[in-house]
Amino acid sequence: MGARAGSATVRVLRDRTAGLFLTAVVVSGFGTSAMWLAAGIWVKSLTGSDSLAALAVFAMWLPVLFGPVLGAFADRMPRKPLLIGTNLVMAGLLASLLAVGSAGRIWILFTVLVLYGTSSVLTDAAESALVAGAVDKRLLSDFNGLRMTANEGMKLLAPLTGAGLYARFGGGAVALLDAVSFVLAAGVYALLPVRESAGRAPGGPGRGELTAGMRQVWGSPVLRPLVLAGSATMLCAGLNGAAVYAVVGEGLGHSPTYAGVLYAVQGAGSVTAGLLAGPLLRRLPERVFTAAGIALFAVAVGARALPYDAVALAASAAVGIGLPCVLIAAMTAVQRETPDAVLGRTAASAGTLMTVPNAVALALGAGLVALVDIRVLLPVVGAAALLTAVLLVTGRRGRLTGAPTGPLPSSTEA
Repeated sequence: MGARAGSATVRVLRDRTAGLFLTAVVVSGFGTSAMWLAAGIWVKSLTGSDSLAALAVFAMWLPVLFGPVLGAFADRMPRKPLLIGTNLVMAGLLASLLAVGSAGRIWILFTVLVLYGTSSVLTDAAESALVAGAVDKRLLSDFNGLRMTANEGMKLLAPLTGAGLYARFGGGAVALLDAVSFVLAAGVYALLPVRESAGRAPGGPGRGELTAGMRQVWGSPVLRPLVLAGSATMLCAGLNGAAVYAVVGEGLGHSPTYAGVLYAVQGAGSVTAGLLAGPLLRRLPERVFTAAGIALFAVAVGARALPYDAVALAASAAVGIGLPCVLIAAMTAVQRETPDAVLGRTAASAGTLMTVPNAVALALGAGLVALVDIRVLLPVVGAAALLTAVLLVTGRRGRLTGAPTGPLPSSTEA
C-alpha cells in the first residue's frame, strides 16, 4: 500500500490546480498557526488578564457559529475572486495591528481576530467548492488527506516561529509575518486555472438559502451519519482536550509544559493520517474507514487514564491518527455528494456541526475535570466514542451518488 500511497500523492501534486491549492494551504497555514499562538500571548502581555487572553482565541473561533450564513455568501459570489480578495483584505487588517501598543487599543486586536475567523470560514467554504470542481474526484480523498497533513505540519512548525518572533520583536512582527502569508496566498490563488460554474446568481442569499446547507447535510443518507458521527467524536475530543493538563499533572506527574510534547506527538500522528487517508478510503467503505478511526481514537482516550509516559505518548499518537479520519471522510463525502450551487454552504454547515461540539466540550470539560477523576472521566469518554463508531457501521447505509469508479489516472492536468 505504501507504493500506491506514494503514487497517489505524486498524482495529486502533479495536478497543477491541486498543487496550487496545497501551496496556499501551507503558506497561509504557517501564518495562521503563528498568529493563533501569538494572539493570546499578546493580549496577556498588554492586559495581564488570563480571561482576555482566552477570549482572544475564542474571538477567532466565534465566526464558525455562523458557518451556514457565511457559506451561503461564498456560494453567491465568484469563488476565486473571493479567495484573492479575502486574503488581501486580511493582509491589510493584520498590518493595522502595528497600532496596538497598549491595553487601550486592545479592541483593535479583538476586532481583527473576529474578522480573521470570518475570513477563515469564507475561504474554507469557497476553497472546498472550487476543489470539488477542479480536482479529479478519484483524488479528492488524497487531496483532503494531504491538506490535513499540510495543516498539521504547519501547526508543528509555525507556533515555535511565532513565539520566537514575538519574544524578540513583539506582536506586531507576528502580525506582519501573517500579513505576508496572506499576500502570498492571494498570489497563489490568482494562479489557479479554474473556471466558475454557471448558474450561481450574484447577490446576497435569501432566508431559505441560509438553511440550504443544513438541509443538504440532513437530507443525505451519506452525509448525515458521517457528519453526526463527526459531531459526536469532536464532542469527545473536546472533553479529551480539556483533560490534558490533568493527565500531565495528576496522571504523569510532569509540569504543564509536558503537554507540548503530547501535542507534538499528536500532530505527528495527524500528519501520518493525512498521508494514509487517500489510499485507505479507496480500499475501505467510508463508514468503515471513519469508524475505524473513531475506534482508534476511543481506545487511545481511555488509555490516557493510565499513569505511564509510554502509554501517554502512544495514546497521543493514536489520537492524532484516529481523529482526522472522520473529518477527512466527511469533507470528501460533502465534496462528492453536494451540487456545486450549494457546496460552499454545505461545507460550511458540516464544518459548523463538527466544530461547535468541540468548543462546547472544552468549556464543559474544564468543569468536569475539577469534579470527576480522570481515571473515570477518560474511560467514559472513550466508551462514548466507541459507541459512536459502532452506531456508524451498524446504522442504515447510504450510497454515494457521485462516487467515481475505475482506476486512478496515470496523470492529471488542469
